[in-house]
Amino acid sequence: MKKYWQKGPKQKRIIIISGVVMLLLLFFLRDDYQPVLLFLRRFIFLILIGVLFLWFTLSKFRSAVSGGRRILILLGIVAFFATSWFFGWQIGLYKYMQSYNVFNNLNLVELHELPLTQNERIQPFNNIVTMAYESIGETQEVSHPHLVRVDSSNRWTMAVQPAKEYTWQRINDNTKELFSVESTSPFPRFSDTNRIPVIFSIGESLAFSRNTYNAVVQRFNIFQLFNLEPEQVYYMKNDAGNWVQVVSLIRWKGFFFPYPAYGGVMVIDAGKHNFSDYLERITIGKGTYIPPDEIQNHPYLTRQNTLSERVSRLEAQSLQFLAGFTDPLPWNMETAVKIPDLADDENQQPFVTDFDFSGMAVDAYSGLYHWFGLEPIGEERTSLSFSVLVPADGTDKLYYYNHAAKKEGLAGVSAMPLKVIESRKEYDWSVNKPVEFRPFIKEIAGRKRLFVLSTVTSKRGDSKKFDGAATPDLALIDVEYRDVVWVDAKQPSEWNEKILKQLGDTWKASEGLSDKDLYPDKIEIDVRPMVEKDSVLIEGGAGRKLVEGDSL
Repeated sequence: MKKYWQKGPKQKRIIIISGVVMLLLLFFLRDDYQPVLLFLRRFIFLILIGVLFLWFTLSKFRSAVSGGRRILILLGIVAFFATSWFFGWQIGLYKYMQSYNVFNNLNLVELHELPLTQNERIQPFNNIVTMAYESIGETQEVSHPHLVRVDSSNRWTMAVQPAKEYTWQRINDNTKELFSVESTSPFPRFSDTNRIPVIFSIGESLAFSRNTYNAVVQRFNIFQLFNLEPEQVYYMKNDAGNWVQVVSLIRWKGFFFPYPAYGGVMVIDAGKHNFSDYLERITIGKGTYIPPDEIQNHPYLTRQNTLSERVSRLEAQSLQFLAGFTDPLPWNMETAVKIPDLADDENQQPFVTDFDFSGMAVDAYSGLYHWFGLEPIGEERTSLSFSVLVPADGTDKLYYYNHAAKKEGLAGVSAMPLKVIESRKEYDWSVNKPVEFRPFIKEIAGRKRLFVLSTVTSKRGDSKKFDGAATPDLALIDVEYRDVVWVDAKQPSEWNEKILKQLGDTWKASEGLSDKDLYPDKIEIDVRPMVEKDSVLIEGGAGRKLVEGDSL
């Protein structure tokens, strides 16, 4: 390069122009090469070990005199990287160490009683997707639905955006509409007031600088390019009542086996596309970054659902180290657990659930959490070991309830599908599947009782995905007694009564309960004074009639 520079003015101009072009490309295309920076950040420790090993062995290779020694060195290099790949990726040692780092940095809080659930959602995720696609046109698609808090209720929100198959619409159009449908209704409506007219010039399916991922990455500074990663996109109202796009961010932490953690959010306001908007997007991106320690300053982001499910899954899985670093190894596994992913379920854990912590001696908010039901590692063992509640707003805590340590003997999520199938043998279970076994916790018959709520959803014989239903069948499974209670999706206020009617006598006999334990709110009326009063009146009336008869 130095010799080329010294050749003359022409060569100098070429080098200067090439350098300027290279700098501009690095600036404007940082959203394209950011995955490479993240890769370097995630595997920096392993990359350094590999580079140092190569430098050492290649220096020995160059100084080696005999050909046999050089061949041995080359075989050693191949053996080193093959062994590293086998133990690091094939056996999973890298994920093992990463999960251990997550566990060491968790703020664990053990619960001694489970909180109650509230605002139970009726329809499963895939039914919402199906019904949304029944309500849009050919050149449109819906974004990934998410359960969020809007005003004072929990709703499924998603954007109606240009479809990825139609390139011109992705380049030219905006996101012009949102769906916001009730999660507690068996009949979520995709019309009328549930269709929100709002324009976003930044969208998940839009092209180039108008794509949400690209716009957010362009907003990062040089350090954030190495540490932050955009994840899921949520649509919700801000504190001013305006609809915004909230992008959940993952922050990579640590040097030895880096791990993902909650990195805050990037908030993108609604607005039309114009020239100044275009200049801002291609230069410094779009969005307002809110770090994790400032979330509490924005009420609409608290008790909300903004945490990446990739982060919460890794946090829940890291409870396998509760009994120590070596416990998940094959010869221990005292408390080793897994997240059960059911083959027939298209939406796996976590399930976003609204929990009520009021009245409990725990510093936790009442609102949305990511719930996991962890089970033992073995395929045959399907007991419920832990209930894990990860605050969905990114609060730096993880709440867990240890069912196994309390010897409760509860059935886990993996055992639930067969329970439901056994209870209704008349169903055609080849095209109907019980899905999304989410928690349902209520205080019934004197104590809190844990059920799992499942929705039976259908699919055509030739379909790869569940097609959904307008009126779903709901089943509540008592994880302690293994009984299935079928409830009416249209009458959630009667579910407790239905449960008590079916299981009350069983609980009464098994737990030694009284009628007062089963029906604490039942009002008993003492009818004895009324009976005595009525009998006196009857006797007195009859006497008068007899007297009158005698006089006649």
